[in-house]
Order: sequence, then C-alpha cells, then structure tokens
Amino acid sequence: MTTSVVTDHDHRAATELLKALANPIRLAIVEYLGVEPRCVHELVDELDVNQPLVSQHLRILRAARLVTTQRRGREIVYALSDEHTRQISRDALDQVREPRS
Repeated sequence: MTTSVVTDHDHRAATELLKALANPIRLAIVEYLGVEPRCVHELVDELDVNQPLVSQHLRILRAARLVTTQRRGREIVYALSDEHTRQISRDALDQVREPRS
C-alpha cells in the first residue's frame, strides 16, 4: 500500500466535506439515502420537516458532491455519490454511540 503525502489542499477539501455533513438534518438525509435513493417528498415524510428545508440541505450536499440526482419521470431522485459518504456518517454515529470510560 502506497502512502501519499496529505497536502494543505487535501485538508481544506476534507474540512469542506465535513462542514457539509455538520448538520443533523443533512446527516439524517445521508443516512436515509444510504439505504436507498429517494425523492424530496419521501425525505420530507421521513424527516418530518418542510420541503423547502429539505431542498436547501440537498443543495448543500449536492454542492459538496456528496449527493447525485437522476430524473425519474417528473421526480428527481437523490442518491449518495459513493459509499464513502455513507461510511463517514456511519463512523461518526458509531463514534458517538461508543461507551466512554
């Protein structure tokens, strides 16, 4: 396994990625999309928040390239861009659930 040098640019990019996930609603969206792709109205129902708020958070996740879209008829289906996004959220949730000594 080759180890590459982590640059300042890498640190800044990783910070932006973590900022995009640093919201309870966005983290919940990632968790739901980690199970299966969903439309906005499905996320609204699952999160019990209004549609404009879900759309705002999806825009942030899309801008961070964590979520992709695909048209299905008249609907837009949102999905995680890759498994790394789901793993980051899983690791964060697992970390906070670990018992502390």
